[in-house]
Amino acid sequence: MMTSAETDALDLETLKLLADPLRAQIVALLARESLCVCHIVEETGAQQTNISNHLRALRRAGLVDTEPSGRYVYYRLRPHAIEALAAQLGELASTAARSSDQKRPCP
Repeated sequence: MMTSAETDALDLETLKLLADPLRAQIVALLARESLCVCHIVEETGAQQTNISNHLRALRRAGLVDTEPSGRYVYYRLRPHAIEALAAQLGELASTAARSSDQKRPCP
């Protein structure tokens, strides 16, 4: 069972964002290259407004950056944001490995 301090250490809002299948797909696409909305629409088959809403949420969470290019805006993944989340999950796994034999006695 995780303590509240361990729960607080996890970036739960970011995990919730990435739990959405379309957002996870967008993040995976942006991990390979910077893309504009039209490219992401083409790759996912999702509606442009839906993609824009997901990108806005990812940007607010600090997971993506934008780069204007003429009349287009390219989105790119912020690797350090993903690395920070991975480090939090890695620490959680390490804690679980260290305490796998521990049991809290029942009353």
